[in-house]
Amino acid sequence: MRRLSLVILAAAATLTLASCSASGGGGDAPEEGGAVTDLQIIVPAEPGGGWDQTGRSIAQLLTAEDIVDSAPVTNIGGAGGTVGLASLANEKDPHTVMVTGLVMVGAVETNAAQNRMEDTTPIARLTEEPLVVVVPAESEYDTLEDLVDDIVENGQDVSITGGSAGGADHILAGLLLEEAGLSGSEISESLNYIPNSGGGEAVALILGNNASAGISGIGEFLEHIDAGTMKALAVSSAEPAENLPDVETITEAGYDVVLTNWRGLLAPTGISDTDRDALIDVVTELHDSDAWTEELATRGWTDAFLTGDEFADYLDGNITEVTTTLQNIGLVE
Repeated sequence: MRRLSLVILAAAATLTLASCSASGGGGDAPEEGGAVTDLQIIVPAEPGGGWDQTGRSIAQLLTAEDIVDSAPVTNIGGAGGTVGLASLANEKDPHTVMVTGLVMVGAVETNAAQNRMEDTTPIARLTEEPLVVVVPAESEYDTLEDLVDDIVENGQDVSITGGSAGGADHILAGLLLEEAGLSGSEISESLNYIPNSGGGEAVALILGNNASAGISGIGEFLEHIDAGTMKALAVSSAEPAENLPDVETITEAGYDVVLTNWRGLLAPTGISDTDRDALIDVVTELHDSDAWTEELATRGWTDAFLTGDEFADYLDGNITEVTTTLQNIGLVE
């Protein structure tokens, strides 16, 4: 009877393996074109920054609203998100998304990254957020003009910290100096920019008085501004920000610069249209929920929802615009 039992078990195992092979995957791989029940989220930055806040907000709300069963977040930081982008390029699970945004557009160019955003599958643009220029609370700078004039006069003696090299924060710093009358080579010689792979690092530099000023999304600095440990000099939106209504815009400060930092989601290269549409459906359900609307208000994020082909077209145009800007301010050739 023992030999017979072993034969039956072996036959059952063979049938199980054959069934897995016929279905096109192993035990945990999602079925081709199946509904998204478990979503993997890649945050291409260290904890504490805007991408991390976005990824974890998405994960928490997707599960809280029962849109998916699970949505674990993995942080893969480095090089302005291009390390995470390389990881996405090798991802085989079609039910995976990576947080992305304007920062990555610039970082791909400045790092001459082999993996490019154009090679991924665009899912959705979710939000946009103004940037804010801040200084330590005890700083001698009371206005944006004070800061910019000091950089023009003393160059590398004045440091600005923010996100990755070539990202939105770095671009804004360059644009301010361009508006102050410096050329591309003069900007690169004068601008002492300290890049970071996560927003938490920039916060530490500013609070520790190890940087003269900082630039990032409002959400990353807001609690410190409200607590009085940072002083906000200006925001980069066309109109005053809702969560910083008393802070002037960069345009009001005398510099003709408007720049908002968008964030969205990309999926791996070459997934099926069915899987792409399933991911778009998940994100659309999240976007349409009251919980997401409340999250936008809490975080100070502006709704900028685009999906699928419309987002892909926007992304192509944004890449062209950012590349031109980086060339104009001397960050890439």
